[in-house]
Amino acid sequence: MDRRALQAALVEARIPGGYYRIEGVHEPAPTPPDFLFVRRRGDTGWETGAFEHGTYEVIARHPDEATACAHLLRLLV
Repeated sequence: MDRRALQAALVEARIPGGYYRIEGVHEPAPTPPDFLFVRRRGDTGWETGAFEHGTYEVIARHPDEATACAHLLRLLV
């Protein structure tokens, strides 16, 4: 699963768009106060985590996009 497939799966599952941010694919504006995210971690992999009260907190680091996307999907459904 890549980021676009993740976005499609979340829309299909009717997860509100303000609950998550998918780097480069779904970046809600204005930025919600709290949400889960998936993003690149430099050149070394991917991260999933939570943004709360203005702070990003990484929950897990992943070796590839597919693993990170699958993790965020599990967190949200």
